[in-house]
Amino acid sequence: MTRRLSSKESSRSAAVKSRLDFPVIDTDVHVNDYTPALEDYVQHYGGSALVDALRKSLGGRFATRSAAGKDWYQQSPEERQQHRTLRAPWWARVTRNTLDLATYTLPDLLAERLQEQGADYSVLFPNDVLAPAAASDEFRQPLHRAINHFHADQYRKHAHRLTPVAGIPLNTPQEGIEELEFAVKTLGLKVINIAGGVRRPIPAIAAKYPKAEHPDVARHASYTDFYGIDSPHDYDPFWAKVVELGVPVTTHYGSQGWTGRQSISNYMFNHIGHFADGSQAFAKALFFGGVTRRFPGLRVALLEGGADWGAHVYTHLVDRFEKRNRQAVQNYNPAHADIELLAALFEQYGGELTKGRPVNKETLLRDSLGVSALPHSREPEGDELDDFLAAGIESAEDIRERWVKPFYFGAEADDRTVAAAFNTKVNPLGSKINAIWSSDIGHWDVPDLTEPLAESWDLVEQGVISADDFRALVFENPYRFYTEANPAFFAGTDIEHKLAGR
Repeated sequence: MTRRLSSKESSRSAAVKSRLDFPVIDTDVHVNDYTPALEDYVQHYGGSALVDALRKSLGGRFATRSAAGKDWYQQSPEERQQHRTLRAPWWARVTRNTLDLATYTLPDLLAERLQEQGADYSVLFPNDVLAPAAASDEFRQPLHRAINHFHADQYRKHAHRLTPVAGIPLNTPQEGIEELEFAVKTLGLKVINIAGGVRRPIPAIAAKYPKAEHPDVARHASYTDFYGIDSPHDYDPFWAKVVELGVPVTTHYGSQGWTGRQSISNYMFNHIGHFADGSQAFAKALFFGGVTRRFPGLRVALLEGGADWGAHVYTHLVDRFEKRNRQAVQNYNPAHADIELLAALFEQYGGELTKGRPVNKETLLRDSLGVSALPHSREPEGDELDDFLAAGIESAEDIRERWVKPFYFGAEADDRTVAAAFNTKVNPLGSKINAIWSSDIGHWDVPDLTEPLAESWDLVEQGVISADDFRALVFENPYRFYTEANPAFFAGTDIEHKLAGR
């Protein structure tokens, strides 16, 4: 007989849930993998070598090391300064709350406790799902395949209320397509999680300093390919396959280690805002690269960064388009300056500045713009003048169509800045940003899984958001995200049954 250490079926969240006339969809639940069971699957796919690759990937996911192979905790303060070793996360999982620890590891217990959590349906992000992205080319695909297979089998019997995401590697479009088709067609998974970018070597530096001979140079001399813009690969076939298969795309893309997030002593310094920054770069790449124009059916959820940055970027996209669209940018074209007028104004008002020296009309414009406006080797021309060209933007309404409509923003339960998503007075064209409820249970910021829904309702009682906003956050927006990508997403689930019985 199983002994439950505690029960909170009358939790605050359960009490909130009992008063709602709509279901609750949790878009972001983190679960743990029981290592021996996972490694059995990995062993089946690639033997002991693949198991070793898994352990190396998991162990090195956040680790940064010196040239001598010492991690942060093995280094002295002087060595951390010398190598600029990033302070990585630590103690990132719930442990003191042992019931919750077991819940995130045991599928049957998680399914049983959804009532206490207050959710009717949860999308699961196993903590190891993207770890294989750090593996070598030899092991990356088989590791993803084994891990996805393990998760599909683990949660299949709870498909009416739980679904795990499939981790999809995207070092190349073809790699992504192969794993996407296997995950969807063979395993029956219906949501994917991708990294928002891939680190690649800078070709000119890699040619001069080969990785085999200069590993430290290779580690630092890299850039991030965000797929949508400036990529060496054409990712359109991957996005086309995503839309064809009706798969919602999600990402938890962070930016720890980027410029401004490189503290060698303080994890919180590196952590705060890093998901928003990473996801912002990825989303802007899809927007400016025209991906959301070419694939209007694509739906992407950007998780753990909050929703306020989505409103912020949307507002500034509109502001900047109004000032730097293809026509407006001519306001700053040096060719349109009236040199005669400029010279006359200098003659009338500039005597003290020029100290009586005659102005040179040939250099007057350059001299007036200042040293900071040094000339280019040539002026930009044609399509180079329009940063909004690939996105196909001709109006603010186009920005709303290609930013607000395809993107959904994961808002955690206690995040008061979610109010920005619903602020139609600030957001251009009276728009609301697609905030989706993402409890993030399983991570250190949620020490008790029974609290998040109640914490979100607290925002209603405090006047931060309205009751209608709450409904959109926990039900309407998540439901629209999944069903706009795949109308049959909730077929056979508790959500379908609850909606049918209303």
